[in-house]
This record gives sequence, C-alpha cells and structure tokens, in this order.
Amino acid sequence: MSDQSESSHERSVFNNLRLEGQFCDVVIKVEDVEFEIHRVILCKCSPYFIALFQRWSSPDKKVFAIPGMSPDMMRLIIEFAYTGSVSVTAENVQELLLAADQLSVMDVVQTCCDFLGEQLCAENCIGIFRFTDVVFSAELQHRAYRYMVDHFEEVAHHEEFLHLPLQQLIDILDRDDLYVRNESVAFEAVLRWIDHVPEERKAHVAVLLSKVRLALTTMSYMQLKVLSNELVNTNTQCLKMVQDALEAISYIRTSRPSVAHLSNPLARPRLPNAILLAIGGWSDNNPTNDIEAYSIEAYSIEAYDIRADYWINVTNNCEGPRAYQGTAVLNGSLYCIGGFDRAEYFNSVRRFDLSTHIWHEVAFMCHRRCYVSVTVLGECIYALGGFDGRTQLSTAERYRPEANQWSLIAPMQEPRSDASCTTLHNKVYICGGFNGIECLQTAECYNPESNQWTMIGPMNSRRSGFGIVAYAGRVYAVGGFDGNNRLCSAEAYNPVNNSWHEVSPMLTPHTHFGIEVLDDRLFVVGGFNGFTTFDNVKCYDATTDEWTEARDMDINRRALSCCVVSGLPNMAEYVVPRDTLPFLNEDANSDEHS
Repeated sequence: MSDQSESSHERSVFNNLRLEGQFCDVVIKVEDVEFEIHRVILCKCSPYFIALFQRWSSPDKKVFAIPGMSPDMMRLIIEFAYTGSVSVTAENVQELLLAADQLSVMDVVQTCCDFLGEQLCAENCIGIFRFTDVVFSAELQHRAYRYMVDHFEEVAHHEEFLHLPLQQLIDILDRDDLYVRNESVAFEAVLRWIDHVPEERKAHVAVLLSKVRLALTTMSYMQLKVLSNELVNTNTQCLKMVQDALEAISYIRTSRPSVAHLSNPLARPRLPNAILLAIGGWSDNNPTNDIEAYSIEAYSIEAYDIRADYWINVTNNCEGPRAYQGTAVLNGSLYCIGGFDRAEYFNSVRRFDLSTHIWHEVAFMCHRRCYVSVTVLGECIYALGGFDGRTQLSTAERYRPEANQWSLIAPMQEPRSDASCTTLHNKVYICGGFNGIECLQTAECYNPESNQWTMIGPMNSRRSGFGIVAYAGRVYAVGGFDGNNRLCSAEAYNPVNNSWHEVSPMLTPHTHFGIEVLDDRLFVVGGFNGFTTFDNVKCYDATTDEWTEARDMDINRRALSCCVVSGLPNMAEYVVPRDTLPFLNEDANSDEHS
C-alpha cells in the first residue's frame, strides 16, 4: 500500500471512529453544539489545538469552548482535520477563512485564499483586497491589488469602488501601470468617488486631480468636461493644473516631441499592459539587422509603447538576418519560424526569451518554410504552407514547447505560400496566398479536434502578401497583391454566416507588412508599395470603421512579422523609461517631428 493510500485509509478509520463516538477523548463546544473528537487529530492540523490542550488547560479537562465562530464553521474545520478536505463555497468562504485563521489551520486558510483568488472580479476585488487587512495573505492581497489596477475601468463602476479609502485611491491613480485606455476614465472615476459623499470628499479634489494625467486627454475633453465641472472651476489648485495640462496638450500636439512630455507629471504616459513587437524583414533592400550592408543603424526587433506612442530598440544583435518568417509568442517567449536570408530557406526555429533577451535554438520544422503562415492555438504553434525553395507547400505542422517537437497535421486543401493565418473560436483560419500559378481568394479553417481542414467562403479579392487577424469577433483581411495590383482594400469574415464584407480601406495600398491587434485596434506595420519600403504604422478601429496614423518605426521594413506580448514581469524593459528622460528642447523637437 502506498504512503498516500495508507494515509487516506487512516483518515477514513479515524473519521469513522469520530462519527461513531469511539475513543473520543475531548469535546469541542461551540455555542450550544458539542463535537466529540480525538485531540491528537486536531493537534496534527493546527498549533492552536496543541496549545489549547497542552498549555492553556489542565490535563484532566475534557470540554473546551471555542468562542467567536459558528458551529457550522467548527464542523468544517473538524471534518478537514479528519479527512484532509474541505468544502469551500462562495457563501461560506469568508466566514470559514476567519475561523481557520483564528484556529491557525493554515491549510484551510490557503485553500480559502486560493478560492477567493479564483473568484476575483471587478465587483469584488476591492472587498477581497480590504479583507486581507483582517486575514493577511500576501499572495491574495497582491492578486486583488493587481486586479484593481489591471481592470480599473470596470472596477470603478462598481459599488465597492465608492468605499475605497482616500489613500488607497490616491495610490492607485498614481501608478504608472494603472490600466486605462483613456485618461478620462481616471478623471470620471474621481468625480464618481467624490459624488458618493460630496460634503466629506470634495475637499480632496485637488490631491486626486493631481494624480490624473490630464494632458493625456484631448483639448475638447478638457474644455467640455473638466473645466465645466464645478469642483474643478471653483478650486484654485485645480484650475492651475488644468492650465498646465492645456499648455502641455497644445505643445505635444503642435511639436510632437519624442519623449519630452514624459517628464511632465500631468502628461506622463501610463505603462501599457501589452506591447507590439516588429521583427525582422528587409529595409532598403537589406535585412534589418545586416548593419554592414547599409549606412543607417538598424534593429531586428522594435517594440511599440502605445501609451507613449514611441518605438524602441530591444535587439541584442545576436541573430542573423531573416525575412518572410513567421513569429509567435507563447509562454513568455518569442518564436521566429522559418524565413529566408537571401541564401537559405529555413526550417530552423529560434526562441527569444523575453525575460533574459537571449536567443535559443529549438527543434527544426519538418519542412523548410519561407513565406510561412504562423499562429498560436492553445499551447501549440502552427506553421502552415510556405515555400521551400522549390515549390509552394500545402503541408502543415505544429509545435509543442513542452516536448520541443514539431509534428505534421493534416495538409491544407491547397498549397499556399505568402498567405496569412489567425485563430478564432478555437479554430485556425488561413486565407489567400500564392499556389505557384495565381494569387488565391480561397480560405479554409482547421479544427484541431478532428484534424480536418474545411473550405470556407472565399474572400472578395485575391490576396497574397497580405495580413489576416482575428479582431472584434471577425477575421479581417487587409491589403496584399491580387496578381495585378497592390491593394488597400480590407474585408472581414463572419463565421456565423460564412461570408465576407468590405470595411474601410487602408490609406495606401501595400503588401508584406506586419499585422496585429493591440488595445482594441488593428495595427498594420511597415510594408511595401512596389516602389517604397514603409516605416509608417496605421491602425484601424472597428467601432468607427476608420483608419488613423500611429507613430512611425525607427526604420522602414517589409517582409516583417509582428506579435503582441502582455503580462511580462519585465515590461519596463520594452517601453520608454518614465523616470530618466529629461525635458528636451522645444525647438529641437519641433524641427525634428513637426
């Protein structure tokens, strides 16, 4: 018999003896309910009972009254002592946690804290955070606080938010990593909090407003919403902050400084919770990190800080040049898959550890793949189609990091190189591409459960060298080449009715760009229009069906790929430093970026 099964058997024996009242040597009394137990069993689960039976009473004492808890909670604690398990529910968790903490039954305390951590939501995270002041758990306190910071937009609309103490609200608003897509959320949260007890809280408006990055809003918002508010326009300190913010907004808008605005507390960007990476490709007809081939400095990886609207270099320059590759992010690592260096078509795969900035080689693919389509579904990376130097491929394979192994899956229904793929609703979608004869408008999806590809409705246009991405519950196809012209058109696939519909076209036609979704917007990065390689970046908002310009990359790129990374413990290494940048000369910035 194994140790585990023997232990389980012993517990069953002792619990049966307890239930039968056999050999019990003491009584635990809670209110008017008595529990016959074996003291040695309770001593095994908590030092509280060792002290109760040994140091706090005489040897002949048989009845022990436990104050401060209900009989139901005592019953659960006793059952845990005998069985090693406890039933935690949303209804009993708080009371049970208090009881377990009182009796120092730390395994039950941990179980309750784990349960609360799994139940965290916008409605309860503040209450759970404040509850850790009563029953301290560093882990649960950290998780609840992180939930407040990461989901502030939803949290601020719930009842618990209105009861947040002043200092805790100040601390949260002051954090660089507070997640708000628009700073107006922070301003309106302050007003909502004050309005809950206006006579008591209106005196705090200035200190709270100083933690709102007012210069990250717009001129119209400041005038229509902030200046018009009575709490603000009747407070001298607030009016001074508003004036400073208006001046900063005007300066940023007219001069577009590179990093100058970061030193102004009212304009200091929050940290993003995700960053966009642009990887590899050609620049000026050269690989982007083949520095000796051209005169300007270039990087193989750039990261886009959406809050600061700025690109930074995060390359260690240890990788060889590569373009037309696929990339994927999984479990904190970036994978660079296949591609071409003008001499070799790769089946090699390199893994970039985003925490250490070190490249590692992992298992090779089954096939060489340039113009490959890559996506992630579950815990697997999928590499589909491509060109091996001789022919366009219909083969497909997937990689499992824990096994460091590629394995072939069912081939696609037709060969596709220079196609694009994405995942939506637990399926892999691949569209368009080139089959060796013509550009394709067909599309198909893969079900990993059945290992089958199924043709879906064709796109409205033939497209190769384009991008598709899952966004707003649809599969979006953007740009590309139809065999005659480069395209600026875009369309979206609805899996419910198996049909494509046109959306607003891009501002300019181009191919071989990077595409990703960041902050609820679709980004198109770099690319080629037949004559020029781009460094510019465009983004699309499905709610308005409009394209706008974002910050240009530091270098022009085509045949690149993009990935979005979130939840990095070292996210600060991939964004513009908020603390060390001086306020730059206004004239110099105006000349450079106007």
